[in-house]
Amino acid sequence: MLVALAIVAVTLTAGLKASAALAGNTQRLGDTLAAQWCADNLLTNLRLQRQFPPVGDSDQSCDQAGQTFPIKLVVRPTPNPGFRRVDVRVTDPAGQPLLQLSTLLPRN
Repeated sequence: MLVALAIVAVTLTAGLKASAALAGNTQRLGDTLAAQWCADNLLTNLRLQRQFPPVGDSDQSCDQAGQTFPIKLVVRPTPNPGFRRVDVRVTDPAGQPLLQLSTLLPRN
């Protein structure tokens, strides 16, 4: 009887750990999706402005899905002077990296 009880206890503990991990992964997936929306919106906005972005770094924030995500926009020159590399780095509110998107923007 005690052996069966011990087996049930171990099985329930493993099940609880697995469900906690699943809940954490679900939250991370939602945060990553919201970060993707933020980065896509920022890059689309830059393309629609049709201005050659200046080289440098800037910090912004994006409100999405009830959270505020810090964004770092990094613009660098490329070997071809007609293009700039733009990196968008999105972190969660605690500062953990969620996503980085990169693109090239042409001179108009």
